[in-house]
Amino acid sequence: MQRHTDYIAPDHAHTLHGLFLRRISRSPQTTAYRYFNKINEIWEDISWLEMGERVATWKAALAKEQLEAGERVALMLPNSPEWVCFDIAALSLGLVVVPLFANDRPENIAYILEETDTKILLCPGLSYWNDLEPVLNRLKNIQRIVTLDFCKVQDEDPRIQCSSDWLACKPLALDTEFNNGDDLASIVFTSGTTGPPKGVMLNHRNILENSYAGLKTITIYQEDLFLSFLPMSHMLERTVGYYLPIMAGATVAFVRSIPQLQEDLQHLQPTALIAVPRIFEKIHAGIESSLAKKNCLAQRLFALAVKTGWHRFEYEQKRASWSPLLFLHPLLDKLIAAKVREKLGGNLRIIISGGAALSPEIAKLFLGLGLPLCQGYGLTETSPVVSVNRVEDNLPSGVGPPLPGVEVKTGKDNELLVRGSCVMAGYWKDSAATAQTMTTDGWLRTGDQVAINNNHIQIIGRLKEIIVLSNSEKVAPVDLEMAITLDPLFEQVMVIGEKRPFLTLVAVLEQEAWAELRATLHLPDSDNSLHSDKLQQDVLARVDQRLQSFPGFAWIKQVVLTLEPWTVENGLLTPTLKIKRKKIADLMEEEIEKMYA
Repeated sequence: MQRHTDYIAPDHAHTLHGLFLRRISRSPQTTAYRYFNKINEIWEDISWLEMGERVATWKAALAKEQLEAGERVALMLPNSPEWVCFDIAALSLGLVVVPLFANDRPENIAYILEETDTKILLCPGLSYWNDLEPVLNRLKNIQRIVTLDFCKVQDEDPRIQCSSDWLACKPLALDTEFNNGDDLASIVFTSGTTGPPKGVMLNHRNILENSYAGLKTITIYQEDLFLSFLPMSHMLERTVGYYLPIMAGATVAFVRSIPQLQEDLQHLQPTALIAVPRIFEKIHAGIESSLAKKNCLAQRLFALAVKTGWHRFEYEQKRASWSPLLFLHPLLDKLIAAKVREKLGGNLRIIISGGAALSPEIAKLFLGLGLPLCQGYGLTETSPVVSVNRVEDNLPSGVGPPLPGVEVKTGKDNELLVRGSCVMAGYWKDSAATAQTMTTDGWLRTGDQVAINNNHIQIIGRLKEIIVLSNSEKVAPVDLEMAITLDPLFEQVMVIGEKRPFLTLVAVLEQEAWAELRATLHLPDSDNSLHSDKLQQDVLARVDQRLQSFPGFAWIKQVVLTLEPWTVENGLLTPTLKIKRKKIADLMEEEIEKMYA
């Protein structure tokens, strides 16, 4: 199939809504979005021109609210055409969009809505609103709550309006005047792993320049199909999975739900996929679990397929010499690797992993199976992409070279500093935090400790998370945690040891794997079994096996086991699925102290 590129440069768009209008004029009849219609239960396509008509109606509805340019409006929706309509309509009126995670805790959402003095809130339905009701009642600044479905009249709160009623108005023409690219476009709150979330102020130019730099590193065609499932409130998905496809004229398909992800992958057969490491960890755990149930021959063939695929990848990257092993690749690829790729749709041309560190072993597995995985790095404060591995220059142990136009260097304690047009305007109503994070000459302190070799960035760990043992040895806990969770027994883990004489581990066990291990060890089906000496010995042996390549001081001496997952709902994960170390340590304080007694 012949493929074409048609990029819209930032200086032709000026603003994000200007980008959208430019795309309509260039590609009016091509497919912009694909979504599952829950009413007639079929997948439907929307052209760019049709999206423009929808946005015009949403713009008219927002205009009725008589807000001033610069006022804030929030949306808390799953990825959908409605997300796009609200966002573009709001931006075209000069409003500032505040995206919210639908899975976030009500207290966090209320905090963000209060901090930004938000006037309009769009949410999926009353089921969401009911969860928020206890905290929303104190938010006097909100003048309208629009719900998409399951609407019913709420006599006690006239602010609530069904979208069908709210959108019953004559469409408002989409302007051709695109305003100033330096105008504030969005306030995006960080996930708050170490305290209250901070509102990152991003202007139109920040996001446009970052999207365009991305297209300079990895080619995207008009014929490409992106699969959208990482929340659009996450800046990685918003920039790379939403604005960048508009800039390139590619199509975006919205998954029905995460549990239906594999089914949607096979049905839609996307060419581009953006995800956080947690998704790849789940796929890896599924493969490991499936392999464990197969015979020795099947396991050896799979390992050989990955080995030959990995050598072929290294050979193509010019980091390995030719080997007779490559003769086996076509056969093993057809017998094994191609079948794995088919389960992911069979057409993936580019896979981007970002948002957190990805285990090199998982990257090696994907690349060995012929899946084109490129790891990248960024922060909300950089709109968000700082660096990414290129298809032709892919070093999976790191996060690639910086994007064009992005400067990087190391500061004190090898902290990564970033400067460029993608760097935020500052934190909302927090000049002290802005001054602490930004240098006077425009460098952003990332808080990440790195090594830079041959222009490739390798993340060592968060400076605040580096563990310093009582003997002054330093340990990056994320590296150990990634290695340990390669064992399917472990659902989640956290390494402990700050100012302690040795390292310990808190681990959440995967339910099915735990049930199998309990049966193997002949342990009773009770919580007391988690404290069994026999289990402790087995778990520590598994951990030792995973940490063999680490220095001797990176040795886990004791472990606390639990079956209660860390979730957003119980406050132990951020909405972007990062663990809240202090909260977990506080929750498990008694058990942790016993390990050091």
